[in-house]
This record gives sequence, C-alpha cells and structure tokens, in this order.
Amino acid sequence: MGNPTSRRSRADRRSASASSSAAAKPSAALNFSLDSPPRLALTPDQLKHCSEALGLFKEKLQSPNQINQEFGFLQVSFASDVYQDGSNRITSSEMKRNCTVALDPVNLSKNRYPDVLPFDKTRVVLNSCKDYRPSARGYINASVITAASSENISRFIATQGPLPHTYEDFWEMVIQHQCPVVVMLTRLVDNYKAQMVKCGDYFQAEDGPREFGNITINTKRSSNNTSLEVNHLEANHLVLRHLEVNHKESEEPPMSVLHIQYLEWPDHGVPKDTIAVREIFKRIHQVPPIIGPIVVHCSAGIGRTGTYCAIHNTIQRILAGDLSALDLAKTITMFRSQRIGMVQTLEQYHFCYLAIVDELEDLISGINGESSSRVVMFIDKVFIRNTSAVVLTSIFGIWFYHGNRTSVML
Repeated sequence: MGNPTSRRSRADRRSASASSSAAAKPSAALNFSLDSPPRLALTPDQLKHCSEALGLFKEKLQSPNQINQEFGFLQVSFASDVYQDGSNRITSSEMKRNCTVALDPVNLSKNRYPDVLPFDKTRVVLNSCKDYRPSARGYINASVITAASSENISRFIATQGPLPHTYEDFWEMVIQHQCPVVVMLTRLVDNYKAQMVKCGDYFQAEDGPREFGNITINTKRSSNNTSLEVNHLEANHLVLRHLEVNHKESEEPPMSVLHIQYLEWPDHGVPKDTIAVREIFKRIHQVPPIIGPIVVHCSAGIGRTGTYCAIHNTIQRILAGDLSALDLAKTITMFRSQRIGMVQTLEQYHFCYLAIVDELEDLISGINGESSSRVVMFIDKVFIRNTSAVVLTSIFGIWFYHGNRTSVML
C-alpha cells in the first residue's frame, strides 16, 4: 500500500509546486537583453549623493591603514576561529548553537563545506523540498541577506555552489522566492587550484531541457551561442543565459531567470579589475526588488558572494540617498550576522572600496567604465593610492592605471 506519509508529502509538494508557480508569474514577463546595459541617468539628488560618497571613499583609499584597521576590527568583533585563508568564522560551539538545522544528521550531506553553514534565524526554508523527512525542515545551505529596510533596495540570497543532489532544492528555492537573477561568481572547476571542483553543473541546458526531480530548466538564449554582438561580454569573462524554470506538473507559464556567470574571480582572491563586477551591477540593480531576491553564489557562498553583495548594496543605497551605506564595515557586520564569513579576506575588503569608487566615478563622469578602470595585481594586503594616479603599494603589490590614452606604472 505504500507509505501514507510519503503519499501525503508528494501530494503536498504538488500543491506547493502549483502555488509556487502561480506566485512566480510576475517574473515570467521580464525581458533580459544581452546588449550592453543602458547608462543610468542620475537625478540631481543622486548626483549629490554619489559625489559626497565618492569623496569619502576616495579619501579612505588614500589611507590604506584605516581600511586595514577596519577589516582587522571586523575580524576581532567576530572573535572566532581563524582559517588558513585568513578569514574569520564562528567557533564550533557557536556553530552548534546557531546552525542546528544545518548540523542535523539528515542535512550534513547537503553542505559543500562543513564549516560554512547558514544560521537558523536567517536560513532559507523550502516549503516544498524533495527531502520530505520532518527532521530535514526544508533545509538548503542558503541565507537571506539584507542591509536596508527599503523596498527599493535589492535583497539577496547567499548560497553555496549547488551539489548534484541539491540541484532540485536550488531551483525550488528560485521558484519559491521568485528570484529573477542568479549571479554565479565561480567556475565549475577552479583552474587556479589544481582542478578543484567548486560547483556542480546545475544550469547549463543549451542542448535541450534538463530535469532535476520535479523541476525542468531550459536555456532560451545564451551569450555563448548567439549572433548578437557580445564581444564585451567575452572580454569581461561574463556568460549570460536566459533560463526558463518550471515545475514539471505546473500548467503555469515558466519563470524567466537571468543567469550571469563570471569566470575570472579566483577563490579567496579578487578579479584583476572591477569592470565585470560593475557590469553585473549595471545589469541587475534596476530589476525591481519587489519581484524577489537576487541569488548570489560562488563555491562556499561567503567570500566572493559577500564581496559582490557589499558592492551592489552600497552603491544602490547611495543612489537611494541612504548615506549610512558609507560605513562599509557596518554593512559587512550586518551581512556576517546573517551568514558566516561574508567577505573573507583583506583583499576582498579593499576590492569593495575599489569597485564602489570606480562605479561612482563612472556614474558621475559618464566616462566609459573600461577607460577609467583601475587594473590591479594583488600580491599582498597593503594598498596605497594617491589622487593623481596610482602608486606602488609599500613593497608588496603593484597598481596599474589605465587612463583614456595613457598607461602608467609607477
């Protein structure tokens, strides 16, 4: 006769699937273009806010020791275990108190890394989960990230790179929360570290629809196989995909999802410049937050993920006139209270400042982002900069400045 609990659970899942698909309808009408994103026209108030913020952030960049101290305080304030990568996370005893669902034996295999777990209070809870055991409690290794109460500011879901047995849960989360965009900041295999697998292939469907349990995905359009002029995407190592996602049994239209993959961001490191990260921001910051949160992931879902979220959130809040965003350390403190280890390294913390300054300058000046970008080689963790161009960093790192017609190495 079968297990009545299993039959009820499957029936519940079908019901939840139908309601989730119905709720996802608003994003089905979104139209994502592979063309370059349009430039944002600033209002007088936005120009004022951006100018004020730019002055403050540039001043910070001229005082690298102050930035270093900020990050050092962040590490101390989360008095925890220090890892080989230099990041600071919570102690094992704190983890046992605050991550009880993630540490339940039925959920342990769903975590890519045993020391990167979502807090109980901020974890994403799946209403419809393929693991119908009561003790699973709708678990997925993902956290809700916010740093502003305004409905005009993007919310995020920070998550790990999906594992093969969590692909269905990942897409269930996207449908349930009506997530219009997924930002992927890692390769499937990290070429920088002896071919280490960093993420499962949960998204590629160029050769036809793929099914993950009760969910099907299909690629409608991709910058990998389009006749459009997308050389700027290739140059910036970005791959854009317009995916359609739906429950197999749903009669509702599929949900449209923009999937953006950035291929050149090394684990625990930073990109060589800010161009691609800022293009991602330009593409998605005007997606109405009311639709749903933006999913951001790398491998663990804390370092690169936290860095992008901090950049996006800070610029967006500045544009909205929320000048509390000028306190980057406070923003990251809030992020870390919602997910372990957000922004892992000093390099990543400095990169936040760089990307914010570059984007504010671009917004204010109207100069093409590429011509005004600062290309960086990070060799150590001390950074010095002056107002005229860029200078040699102590004895450890080198800055390169690319102006409109000049290329200067000091």
